[in-house]
Amino acid sequence: MHKDVERILFTEEQLSEAVKTVGKKITEDYAGKTPLLVGILKGSVVFMTDLMRAIDLECEIDFMVAKSYGSSAKSTGNVKILKDLDTDISEKDIILVEDILDTARTLTAVKKYLLGKNPASVRICALLDKVTAEKAGDAKADYKCFDVENEFLVGYGLDYAESYRNLPYIGVLKHEVYEK
Repeated sequence: MHKDVERILFTEEQLSEAVKTVGKKITEDYAGKTPLLVGILKGSVVFMTDLMRAIDLECEIDFMVAKSYGSSAKSTGNVKILKDLDTDISEKDIILVEDILDTARTLTAVKKYLLGKNPASVRICALLDKVTAEKAGDAKADYKCFDVENEFLVGYGLDYAESYRNLPYIGVLKHEVYEK
């Protein structure tokens, strides 16, 4: 375990099983369709890589960069789309893939933006849903691996100031690391 991690919340094995379960559900729900998985960079990349391999049907991928955190531990409240899609999404079934659904400001803004591009559908798949966080807008996880409490989590793509993304598990970051 990394020295800055207070405790491991989800092991590699737990993550793998949860992702397979969500992938199976998406496979069932999108049978006969070709969903477009849209990863919200950077946090979703590890989860999305495993998720697309767990989906047993043809799918496409694309990425967006939308930020509301910067390098601090708290959301700024302002969402900026820094990288748009390369794909025309008109009439496509979109699955937004996010690492953690916290305040939902980012996904609310991204979903609203994408709905303006005439997709067939837009659903949200989150690795983690912070159930104790006050949500903004109508963004909710249609698919999720785990519900979590209001703790600062790192690993498996989740970061603090661009560090800890490569941890193979999800852990709780020690308070003294981000409350400097």
